[in-house]
Amino acid sequence: MAKEIKTIGVLTSGGDAPGMNAAIRAIVRKAIGNGVNVKGIKKGYQGLLNEEIVDMEKKDVSDIIQRGGTILGTARCLEFKEENVQERAAEICREHGIDGIIVIGGDGSYRGAQALARHGINTIGIPGTIDLDIACTEYTIGFDTAINTAMQAIDKVRDTSSSHERCNIIEVMGRNAGYIALWCGVANGAEDILLPEKYDFNEQNIINNIITNRKRGKTHHIIVNAEGIGHSTSMARRIEAATGIETRATILGYMQRGGSPTCKDRFYASIMGSYAADILCEGKSNRVIGYRNGEFLDFDIEEALNMRKEIPEYQFRVSKVLSQ
Repeated sequence: MAKEIKTIGVLTSGGDAPGMNAAIRAIVRKAIGNGVNVKGIKKGYQGLLNEEIVDMEKKDVSDIIQRGGTILGTARCLEFKEENVQERAAEICREHGIDGIIVIGGDGSYRGAQALARHGINTIGIPGTIDLDIACTEYTIGFDTAINTAMQAIDKVRDTSSSHERCNIIEVMGRNAGYIALWCGVANGAEDILLPEKYDFNEQNIINNIITNRKRGKTHHIIVNAEGIGHSTSMARRIEAATGIETRATILGYMQRGGSPTCKDRFYASIMGSYAADILCEGKSNRVIGYRNGEFLDFDIEEALNMRKEIPEYQFRVSKVLSQ
């Protein structure tokens, strides 16, 4: 028989992402609608260990859906990898009457959820990361807002790049995944897009491309560089030395994690949060929510973590053709 769920907890873990608040709001309201109590756990797994746990009512999530970040706060907790720490966390859940937890975060957060499930606490994961690097899902909370934030910033850099006839390297986030760089590179009409999954580290090809484009009359050259490659500032110095063209590096950084979430991030996060609350209240555990082929689904966490995600080959080929 499925374990009876009377009280659930919700936490956000790892990097924050626009839309997390929409998911929190949906979890709280859907769970209460199902007759289940909700407790908010502040500052991720670290907050759980510190027992920073508060009761949540519907009114506590009013007026948050439009806000970036996470009202619960987030933190990284390396000690949570230790077995004795995981056991203590599960015991804390039991002491506070928490039967199950919904974890909003990335793959590292899922491993923490998996550990809690092993120790008897029902867990559901929701993909909350701007990196879009979780293989079981075509969508992760925050990605849409992040690419729109980056796209707008790159448009502005292009304006000044053209005015000064410069080459500009713009570094976007994504850890070791190139999805933000790919989407922005295509959407911003970049002349070069550097992805960790595809880059051959041959800067001479980039230099040749810049020189060829300048001879064709192009007054600027935009390079979108993924965080997983990095070193944009030193790359800019080398390119300027080789081409004689003024080259600047702009690292967009954490601005991509902030800001009011887009309609898509608010809507999808709301559906994912509601879905997670429903299946947790039904007694399911060790599952992660995903979105595929127009449907919201759930997968076994172990299965999800073992999946691998690659840059779609056709999209990559198109990005190369359109940049010429």
